[in-house]
Amino acid sequence: MQLRKYRPDFALYRDKESKEYAFHAQNFVQMCSSIPNMKAFLHRDYELAHSLNAVGVHLTSTQFDDIPKAKALGLEVIISTHTADEVFIAEAMGAEYVTYSPIFETPNKGVPKGVEDLKDLVRKTEIKIFALGGIVTQEQVEAIAPSNAYGFASIRYFL
Repeated sequence: MQLRKYRPDFALYRDKESKEYAFHAQNFVQMCSSIPNMKAFLHRDYELAHSLNAVGVHLTSTQFDDIPKAKALGLEVIISTHTADEVFIAEAMGAEYVTYSPIFETPNKGVPKGVEDLKDLVRKTEIKIFALGGIVTQEQVEAIAPSNAYGFASIRYFL
């Protein structure tokens, strides 16, 4: 069996510490615009994402009230979710995507949801779900594939 390799087509700029976040975010969005079919998202700051012409914003699980504000600016919205109820709320509020986590064991992120839970959730909703959390190997990516999740998000897998 030949294993598939995946290339990202969504990229997120996330930096919780830099005092020059806007400067680096601008460079990030410009860099992403030169990559065919790459969607650039900024973390949390939907107003900055809009001003820099990013495709969208990735909101935290405490920012549900910001979904309509980001949508009003024409941004695509991804929001972090950790329960099925949060996924359904995000869908009702108009988000295009959710990250749902953790799927696999991840340090300090709680009990893993597992692939079966992910499969069940995908069947119950129309929103596009990115599996997230502990995805570091090709075997894990292959385990997620039958769930019909929209995709997966990872840092360590792509490093």
